[in-house]
Order: sequence, then structure tokens, then C-alpha cells
Amino acid sequence: MAKNSKTTSKTIASLASKTLQNPNASNIAKELAGSALSQVNKGNQTEADLENKASKVLSSDKYSEETKQLAASILSQSNKER
Repeated sequence: MAKNSKTTSKTIASLASKTLQNPNASNIAKELAGSALSQVNKGNQTEADLENKASKVLSSDKYSEETKQLAASILSQSNKER
């Protein structure tokens, strides 16, 4: 399986850090933020179940723009063969 070598940008890493520190952030936002931070300069890759969640976030109107930014970052770092 081909590995995606993309990593989280500084901008998204900063957003992810702020999201994790925000007591009002949703659970999905925090899950996406944690995944984004785990992919900063480490070569980690998004898990399939989180790819599905991120996809649903992007297609829904109920999530904030910040949560959608995290979801987009997660999907850009997903396995291209899935």
C-alpha cells in the first residue's frame, strides 16, 4: 500500500492545538485535531475510520469552518489507495 508523505502545515497544527485547548470544541473537532497533530513531521497516516468521519464533516452544514479545515487536512494526508 502506497504511503502518503504529506504532513500537517504549521497553520493547521496551530488550529489543531487551539482546538484541543478549547473546552467548547466538539468531540469530532478534537479527534480531527489530534490526528492532524500526530501527522506533523512524523509521516503518520490517517486511519480509514477517521477518513470517513472527515468526509462526513466536509459534506455537512453543521460543522464550523475550522472543523472543516481540520477535516480537509486529514483527508489530504489519507492513503491514496483507499
